[in-house]
Amino acid sequence: MNRPRALVSSLVAAAALAFAGAGYAQTAPQPAAKGEYKPEVGQPGKDVVWVPTPAELVERMLDMGKVGPNDIVFDLGSGDGRIAIAAAKRGAKTKGIEYNPDMVELSRANARKAGMSEKVEFVRGDIFETDFSSATVVTMYLLPQLNLRLRPTILNMKPGTRIVSHAFTMDDWEADQIASVEGRDAYLWIVPARVAGGWRLTHKSGSGEEVIDLDILQKYQRFTGQAKRGASAAPIADGKLDGDQITFAFTGSDGVKREFAGRVRGDRIEGTTKNQAGTTIPFVASRTK
Repeated sequence: MNRPRALVSSLVAAAALAFAGAGYAQTAPQPAAKGEYKPEVGQPGKDVVWVPTPAELVERMLDMGKVGPNDIVFDLGSGDGRIAIAAAKRGAKTKGIEYNPDMVELSRANARKAGMSEKVEFVRGDIFETDFSSATVVTMYLLPQLNLRLRPTILNMKPGTRIVSHAFTMDDWEADQIASVEGRDAYLWIVPARVAGGWRLTHKSGSGEEVIDLDILQKYQRFTGQAKRGASAAPIADGKLDGDQITFAFTGSDGVKREFAGRVRGDRIEGTTKNQAGTTIPFVASRTK
């Protein structure tokens, strides 16, 4: 749901009181009376209260997510539809998920007014029961505890999926980008590939084939661990994931820092490094555990 930051503190407090000990609202909203539905700022919803996101911040959020014609965008808690409609105007295939049926109808009306009815779909649904795994971009404006409840699902999405949130973070999952528009913050996360565990990396060397065993400890888009070459071991440094793009380094017993960059493809990593002569050579790593 969408709301300006000036109200965030009071809204969080109100939401905490409303949902403390109860989890989530128990009753579905009633249909609106005849005529165009007009939502009120701060009105209660299923999981949060509703307040609209300013247009400038909507555009910044979509810029952060690099939303374009090749994207599939899901707006979770789509409110009056403004974020989903703005994404559709950029050519993205867009779906808004909203629990309040009056808001769904209002969103559809707003899409018709904007000439976007053929490019954006609004459905009534529970964001925790909706399959949005096909998304390349997910936008949301939810309370922190709801972000955390969604986080396991999000981390299981395809590496490279962009997640953009207005105002609220993912706790200890560090944002890849933070932007501010007139004092209101937006956060971007890029879903990282899963690389924790053991890998065997091989590449050609002057004496034949070199084998390096990697033991990776991952925390979201960053990782550490050990690189073992025969009897010697060195800590992995600068481990970073940008979706399925991976970079890391380690310093060998010879004091030379080795840098690696590649792409994660499931249980295989393909990329390049440089030998001691500075020549770029390919490497392949396969998961061992």
